[in-house]
Formats: sequence, structure tokens, C-alpha cells
Amino acid sequence: MSAILVTGADLAPQALRLLEGHDVVYAGKTPTEADLVALCRGHDPVAIIVRYGKVGSAVMDAAPSLRVISKHGSGTDTIDKAAAKARGIEVVAATGANAAAVAEQALALLLACAKSVVQLNARMHEGHWDKATHKSLELGGRTIGLIGLGAIGLRFARMADAMGMKVIGFDPFAKNLPNYVRSVELPRIWSDSDVVSLHCPLTDENRGLLNADTLARCKAGVIVVNTARGGLIDEAALLMAIRSGHVAMAGLDSFAVEPMTPGHPFQGEKNLVLSPHIGGVTSDAYVNMGVAAAKNLLEVLARQGAPA
Repeated sequence: MSAILVTGADLAPQALRLLEGHDVVYAGKTPTEADLVALCRGHDPVAIIVRYGKVGSAVMDAAPSLRVISKHGSGTDTIDKAAAKARGIEVVAATGANAAAVAEQALALLLACAKSVVQLNARMHEGHWDKATHKSLELGGRTIGLIGLGAIGLRFARMADAMGMKVIGFDPFAKNLPNYVRSVELPRIWSDSDVVSLHCPLTDENRGLLNADTLARCKAGVIVVNTARGGLIDEAALLMAIRSGHVAMAGLDSFAVEPMTPGHPFQGEKNLVLSPHIGGVTSDAYVNMGVAAAKNLLEVLARQGAPA
């Protein structure tokens, strides 16, 4: 019976049923590289399903039978794809499996920022009634700039269009866009957007995409939303732009270092709405991602003729 290592503490029952006949080994909620190396040496998995932690060359070298690394989600930046390619290991992702969940989180963060949901809730619980002094931002007619027009970005685009927003987007790989999304180059995203929302994978080329220079080119009072990867944003530059008022609000679900540790400069900033990278964490997405990850790895093993 071949082993499949899951870099997490669990997997949806629907996914486990697909993997019957395999020895499914769990690494726990917060596996370190050393943990994964030890498990690979002990079980020599033919496949790894990546939920948490990073899978690099040391982990791969500890599993000589490894044939496929399957991401439990869409972002593969925690997998050393160059190392995998050099070793003949395929990397696959559950693209689109959590699109609805993440797009809904992006919408929630956008509305929380535009409507001051967090601040007004706190004020109400303190006994205040700010109706005479508070004005929220109306999103209808405003322009939202989406960077990344894959499954998540397009799902969010449909939501923004339904609210009457003008949707522009940048994605050099996107084709056959719906008529309510206008494709533009990055400079137009910065100059024209009232809201900038990130939906692209993290690569070496776009790390720190939102930085002091690009933020300065954005409209004064812009709202920033990030449900993609924290490394897309220069966090120190964003914090300066928030404190200066150039960025009115930011809603963030991902961060450069996760989990966020106590004392992080973002904590306590009233114009930042934060959530702990849970955009794709819903009961439906949990099942969808698990099933897709299992199906993807089984397809690779079947195609390669690897031992099952």
C-alpha cells in the first residue's frame, strides 16, 4: 500500500474515499520542514497533498518514490516548483475549487472598508450613535481594478459588476473576458482605480507589486484588498500610505509572514481590516479543495503508471 502525505491534520471524508487503498499520513496543523522530512523518510510517500507548510528540495529528497505534489487550493508558491521539475515530480493545483469562497471574502473585506463596518460596530457597542457624523463610501459607479483574472478574480468581478462598479483588470494570461471587464495595463490600474484588489499568484517577478512607488501612483483615498498572497504587498509601504491617508482603508486576508505574530505593526491600525487567511476556509471549499487535490494526484499517478 503506497503512502500519501497530507501536510495538515485532516482531509475531507469525500477526498479520503477517493484515496481508499492508500495509506494516508497526516503531518499535523503546523508542520515544519523537519517534520515533513522525517515523515517522508518514514513513509516514502508517492504523493504529497499540500495544505500547510512548505515543500522544498529537502522534503522531496527524503521521498524517493514521490511522483506528484498536489496543492489543496490554487496557490503553489509554498512548493519549490523548480526543485520538483528537476526531480521529475509533477505539481498540480486545485484551481478554482475555492473561487467562490475567496471571492466572497474579498467582497466582505471591501464592504467592511467602504462601509466602516468594524469601526461602527465597535462604536455602537461602546454606546455611541454616529449617524449625524458618519458618511460611508458608495461603491456604485466607482472603479475597481483587479490584478489577476483567474477563477477568483472573475468571480469577484461579477460581484463588483452587480453592484454597479466599473471593472478594469490586468492579467497577461487571461483570454475571452466577459464584456463587463475591461482589460488594461498595470499603469491604468494604479491611476484609475478607486479600489485595487489582488487575485494573482505570488511569483519572483511580482513580489512587492504594491509598494511605495505603485501606491504613490494610486488615487488618493484608494481602498486596497488582498485575498491572494501577502508577499504581493510591501507591508511597510502600505502602512505608511495608510497612516498618511493616501490609502483610505485596506482589507487584508494574507500576510508576508503567517501566522501573524503579536506586535505586528498592522495590529491596532484603525484603517486596516484583517482576517487570518481564511478566505478559502469554508465547509464547501474544504470539500471542493480536498476532492480536487485527490483527483489531481490520482490522475497523475494513473498517467505515469506509478504504483498505487
